[in-house]
Amino acid sequence: MTCNIGKVDKIIRIVLGVVIIGVGVLMGSWLGLIGLIPLGTALVGFCPLYPIFKIDTGCKKAE
Repeated sequence: MTCNIGKVDKIIRIVLGVVIIGVGVLMGSWLGLIGLIPLGTALVGFCPLYPIFKIDTGCKKAE
């Protein structure tokens, strides 16, 4: 797995994941678990759908 999620993409995914989980908890719905997907991909730094669509948001490696 190579890193294919950039810094801005990570921030958006973390915020979106937390919001979805929060809404799920507030509504008492199991659908809040869907928020784990963007949160998990942000923490790992890899989105399995990006290679399929040939997307790379610019994960820069330290040289």
